[in-house]
Amino acid sequence: MSMLNYEPKYRVRGGTLVGGDLFDFWAGPFYVGFFGVTTIFFTLIGVSLILWAASLGPTWNVWRISIAPPDLKYGLALAPLREGGLWQLITVCAVGAFVSWDLRMIEIARKLGMGLHTPIAFACAITAYVTLEVIRPVLMGAWGNAFPYGIISHLDWVSNIGYQYLQFHYNPAHMIAVTFFFTTTFILAMHGGVILSSLNPPAGEEVKEGAHEDAFFRDLIAYSIGPLGIHRLGWFCAMNAGLWSALCILLSGPFWTRGWPEWWSWWLNLPFWK
Repeated sequence: MSMLNYEPKYRVRGGTLVGGDLFDFWAGPFYVGFFGVTTIFFTLIGVSLILWAASLGPTWNVWRISIAPPDLKYGLALAPLREGGLWQLITVCAVGAFVSWDLRMIEIARKLGMGLHTPIAFACAITAYVTLEVIRPVLMGAWGNAFPYGIISHLDWVSNIGYQYLQFHYNPAHMIAVTFFFTTTFILAMHGGVILSSLNPPAGEEVKEGAHEDAFFRDLIAYSIGPLGIHRLGWFCAMNAGLWSALCILLSGPFWTRGWPEWWSWWLNLPFWK
């Protein structure tokens, strides 16, 4: 009921990035806008192309379906549809849908008078995808360096990249990315845990307040970052997880072609070790 009461405040003109009042419309309770239309367009075309590409393969086993990028011999040129061209079109649709969805987030935030933290965070995830499928292949000179669309084939691609650089866990950017992933999981699980434990007390007890949450972490780790601070920290760590992930693969190939363990030779050659 509270959401329904808020509708008049939300359904206001303005905040659009493209189209002005022409595309300032809703479908029921959902804001659509120009970028809602482009999201639907790219999604429908992309899914149709995926089904078409899957129909050309040897199986309908969802685990085994694979839509591969063009062979390395095509470089950055357009490939025939059956030899990677469909992968290229699907990638265009994917980027179009993701970016459209993010821009629609911005319009909704502007209508509500909110900050742009959510679309910025989603943009980090888009950046990681675009780095793998567009930026890195372009820097390496061939679309064939991108990953295929498929469950098993994608996992195989990740495994092969790891072996290609001998031991990918020696990639310093990968180390930082994994650290941020685990840290994000840890701090937000702790945050969610303390909220649930405060708002869901045993039967017969009163619901606890924010002071109880602060006191818990003060006694546990001698410091409470506070309700706003924990969300800022979670946002910061989650975005860094995505950005460092993008950097770790961007460095591998375009800027570093040898095994990652060799990168650490500078550390072993420092004079004080001798």
